[in-house]
Amino acid sequence: MTTSTQARTQGLARDPQQLRHRMPAGRWARELGWRHLVGVAAILFAVFPIVYVVSASLSSSGTLTGSNELFADVSGANYAALGATRFWTWMGNTLVIGVATALGTVLMGAAAAYAFSRFRFAGRRPGLTALLIIQMFPQMLAFVAIFLLLVSLGEVVPALGLNSKLALICVYLGGALGVNTFLMYGFFNTVPRELDEAAKIDGATHAQTYWTIILRLVTPILAVVALLSFISTFGEFIIARVVLQSESNWTLAVGLYGWVSSLLEANWGLFAAGAVLSAIPVLALFLFLQKYIVGGLTAGSVKG
Repeated sequence: MTTSTQARTQGLARDPQQLRHRMPAGRWARELGWRHLVGVAAILFAVFPIVYVVSASLSSSGTLTGSNELFADVSGANYAALGATRFWTWMGNTLVIGVATALGTVLMGAAAAYAFSRFRFAGRRPGLTALLIIQMFPQMLAFVAIFLLLVSLGEVVPALGLNSKLALICVYLGGALGVNTFLMYGFFNTVPRELDEAAKIDGATHAQTYWTIILRLVTPILAVVALLSFISTFGEFIIARVVLQSESNWTLAVGLYGWVSSLLEANWGLFAAGAVLSAIPVLALFLFLQKYIVGGLTAGSVKG
């Protein structure tokens, strides 16, 4: 037998399909089959709530009890009724706040992470330690202080007071800066400093090095931070409910809660339809950024 024939035979022997056919059924079930069962169970566990919400959104009864039989009543009345509400206004407010917060978080966090990673200055390590400590406390713990601060600030600058979307964006940016800066700081450290030195020799300034070289190499972490920031802002409720007081300025989380907050007047059909539509922007952004994340990580793994 030649060497090529032996290699081909060994490759077939290592093929999982060949191993499955050669392995007895009982042994295959004990070693590999149970993994498939666990995977199917996990998928069913994750998909069932989504299917139930979609079924409730297509039910004309407006209650969750009428959706116990999945897709027993299929109607688009709930989706049509959204046009007579402020749902699309809330959707627009949420998208504006989410996109602005995501962009601001990426720009501010990347600039701070670059400064901590590349520059050496007094208070650098205490600053990193402070960021690590601050991120241990959730932002919602300070909503009373935030409310009082915005009340006082609104008397001087009305655009940054209560019931202002700009004020809510600033609050979100302040809470997201610490954790995202520390997250990006570790990724910036993986970029070789020799690139900065080579760019400096070629006459590039710190700004040119940062915008044209460093940011392109850290694209994966920028995409991750933007995605996480958008998702957390899109579904945030407590601070948005405290800051935004008029119904025309509400976000989706606050507006959808208003439909089911009263037990006697709760309309779960509208709530389910709104929940299904509100999941589309998050899903679309995730699918759009996924190729950049995977592509950036793959490209970075083969660089010399």
